[in-house]
Amino acid sequence: MIEITSERLGAGEVLHATPAGKGRHPLPTVVFYHGFASSKTVYSYFAVALAQAGFRVIMPDAPEHGARFTGDAAGRIQRFWPILHGNLTEYPALRDALFAEELVADGRLAVGGASMGGMTALGIMARYPEVRCVTSLMGSAYYGSLSKTLFPPAENSDGVLASLADYEASQQLANLADRPLFLWHGEEDDVVPAVESFRLQHALAREGLNKNLTCVWEAGVKHRITPLALESATGFFLQHL
Repeated sequence: MIEITSERLGAGEVLHATPAGKGRHPLPTVVFYHGFASSKTVYSYFAVALAQAGFRVIMPDAPEHGARFTGDAAGRIQRFWPILHGNLTEYPALRDALFAEELVADGRLAVGGASMGGMTALGIMARYPEVRCVTSLMGSAYYGSLSKTLFPPAENSDGVLASLADYEASQQLANLADRPLFLWHGEEDDVVPAVESFRLQHALAREGLNKNLTCVWEAGVKHRITPLALESATGFFLQHL
């Protein structure tokens, strides 16, 4: 049995899932980020699976998504990279609220996400050493190069991309190697190409920094989460958190 509620934590509304009766008990905690043009509710199957495995799961809505959506879908497409940056800059307040309310057992805090959420998780890992382990499903740690093909930003967005550079793998590779990291990608991904995860895998291996890396690739899979992705991510957290 599990319990799922919507509540305010930190600066905004989150989906909060736990094993039944454990809502205010300290638990190993996963903050999980959804994909672009989606919401915490759509991705709530991760909350269900991880809470069933014994974790507290906190799922925020990204800026302009879910409970924060303004109705401007066309405009939102032009703001992918500022929205990703918003996820990253909002993380510390959410982390601080979790610790202030004594919800995290023994500092056992992890981060995960899918697509834009996977990019968020990798950026958080790059900058915040308190995160014990991270999962990125069909994400990328190379924002600058990906921005040339995925939702290319407006000409006046150079400042956002410059700020994102401080989080990406080319600047923070060692920080993506010193804790357990799980990468999953469908090999036929038609939105965030699988080469984005392969690139990180190869960069870590080239520098001898891949001892904490776990990778799962699925042949024939496009940009979607599969049962294997969900099961593998859950198993990774059970092993490392």
